[in-house]
Amino acid sequence: MNSPQPSQPSPGGTTPRSIIGIPPETPLTYSDSVVVAATPEALYGMVCDITRMGQWSPVTTSCWWDEGDGPEVGAWFTGRNEAPGRDPWETRCQVAAADPGREFAFIVGGTWARWGYTFAPVSGGTEVTESWEMLPDGLERFEQRFGDEAAVQVRDRYETARQGIAATLAAIRQAAESSR
Repeated sequence: MNSPQPSQPSPGGTTPRSIIGIPPETPLTYSDSVVVAATPEALYGMVCDITRMGQWSPVTTSCWWDEGDGPEVGAWFTGRNEAPGRDPWETRCQVAAADPGREFAFIVGGTWARWGYTFAPVSGGTEVTESWEMLPDGLERFEQRFGDEAAVQVRDRYETARQGIAATLAAIRQAAESSR
C-alpha cells in the first residue's frame, strides 16, 4: 500500500483559497492506495456500480442513478450520506471519468468536489487509488454557506475524506477478495 498523500493544488495565480481565507496549510486534496487481488476490470465494475457504494463507504449509505443514466461521462446520480454530528444529506453528482478498468470519477454538485478511483495492474492484482479534491467552486460554496467557519468546515471535509478513503479502500478490498 502506498503512503497516503495529502497534497496542495498546483501553484500559480490567485486561488479562491486566498480570497475566502482558507489557510495555505489546509489540504484540499487527499489520496490513498491499496493493492487488491482482483483485475482492474473487476474492480472498476464494482466501483462504477454506484448503487453499491453504501456497502463500503463509511459516509455514503446509498446511491441511485437518475432514470436512464449509468456509469458514463455526464451521467448524474444522487448519494445519501450520514456522518456523526451532521443531519443526513443528499448530494447530486456527475460522472467525470468512466474508463473501464482504468478510472471512474464523479464531481459532487457538478463543480464542488471531485472523488475518483484509478486502477493500475501490479504484481498480485490491482493498485486501487481513491482520491478527493475540493474544487474552487466548492471553496466558494463553503464561504457562502459557512462564512467565517469556512476554513474549519473545509478542514473537517478533508479529515472525513482522509478517514473515509482508508475505510472505503479496505472494504472494497474485502468485498473483492471475498467474492473470488
